[in-house]
Amino acid sequence: MLPAVLVLAAVLSGGLARAENEGQDDLDKATEAKLSASTFGDLAEVIQLAESALEKGLDEDNSTFATNLLVSTLIQRGTALGERIFRRSPPDARWPQFRHVALADLEKAVKLSPKQPMALLLIARLNFLPDGDRRRAAETLNSAIDLLADEPKQRAAALILRAAIEEDAQKQLADLDEAIRLQPDHGPAHEARALVLAGLKQYDEALASLDKAAKLRPESPSPLMLKARIHVQQKDLKAALADLEQAEKIAPKSMAVLLLRAAVYEEMNEKNQALAELDRALVISPDMPAAIRLRAVLLAEAGKIDEAVAELERLRALRPGDKLTLFQLGMLYSAGKQYDKAIETYSTILADVSDSWAALRGRGDALLTLGKQTEALADYERTLKLRPKNSGVLNNLAWLLATSPDEKLRDGQRAITLAMEACKLTEYKQAHILSTLAAAYAETGDFASAVKWIEKGLEIADEKMKEPLEKELESYRAEKPWRELLSGD
Repeated sequence: MLPAVLVLAAVLSGGLARAENEGQDDLDKATEAKLSASTFGDLAEVIQLAESALEKGLDEDNSTFATNLLVSTLIQRGTALGERIFRRSPPDARWPQFRHVALADLEKAVKLSPKQPMALLLIARLNFLPDGDRRRAAETLNSAIDLLADEPKQRAAALILRAAIEEDAQKQLADLDEAIRLQPDHGPAHEARALVLAGLKQYDEALASLDKAAKLRPESPSPLMLKARIHVQQKDLKAALADLEQAEKIAPKSMAVLLLRAAVYEEMNEKNQALAELDRALVISPDMPAAIRLRAVLLAEAGKIDEAVAELERLRALRPGDKLTLFQLGMLYSAGKQYDKAIETYSTILADVSDSWAALRGRGDALLTLGKQTEALADYERTLKLRPKNSGVLNNLAWLLATSPDEKLRDGQRAITLAMEACKLTEYKQAHILSTLAAAYAETGDFASAVKWIEKGLEIADEKMKEPLEKELESYRAEKPWRELLSGD
């Protein structure tokens, strides 16, 4: 017969063993479920059972096994959700929800087991999407790059992604150069390097990188299109067209090629050729917003405001909530002297985006033209708070304060301050802003300074501006401040 103390020890030992493995049943079920898992529901069951097993209690070896099972399943589900975003074009409209769930799984996995480079890399890619956490993307990329020292292909991918979120050009180049060293035949890395070099205006090196990319990816028009963009930056428009001709041979119905060629023709002032390219694009894709918008711009530049408005009104009907279309419409309404419609359009934008400085500025200009100066002043003041260094806003507000017929609105000293800042920002090279500075001095009674600045404006004014500036000069020589005529005056 065993002593009582040994019996008690045996009972306690058995009880502890049972407590340590109370989650064994759930772990067995989780293991079995993982072997046959094929759907998101199956993976969710594995995750639930593994978490339950760990919560109920397992011995050290089983706890390690359960944790590894949980980590691998979380990564599997997160990766599958990530593929739903990255491998579908266009991505599923529910991609923000997919990202949310995927990130939750992946973050939980790397918290349990930090050395998971592919999970870290996917966390970075998901955070690199719109409205993602760029700081977290950078953190996980740094960790993944360190862990991928023996995986050159994946390490190169991580370096390319880090270069994409890096703001310092030299650091971008360092990452891309290392990526290319690890994977010399990676065409997109050469393209990314070319973009950085072009930003640094190292055009010859950029073009050389794109030549390498084109050899590596002869089936892709992308390197040729990038070469065309660099040639545009160099003002070598004929070379740009030659690049695009080659790109079209690779991708005969590429909307991107047609749109870029239209933009090149516009830069060459060959408006009819540009419109012809856009017409070709719209045959392929009749409702493409970018093509419709550019066509409207070209029509407006040709003085065909009504046709341009019609194009954008058609686009607005297709995409009622598109802010860019509304903004362009507002500008065209103003250009066509339909100021009430312009004000209504800008107000529609502001009802949804109250801090749209461009819409506030546009509405203020339209209100000023209609003589609604108090309302215009309110819009300009709001715009100035949002864009304190915008020369156009500074100029227009200064002009109103200097020339308003309403004495209660005028403030000559402030107008001088605002106009002087606008002049500094434009290096005293804009005749209409020098005119505003002159009007501001005239409002304070300093007509000598007014004459000085209006004369400087006349020195650089084009022919269209000279007549109105001469009238202002005549007024200042007569020691009369300038007053803005209201609509109907």
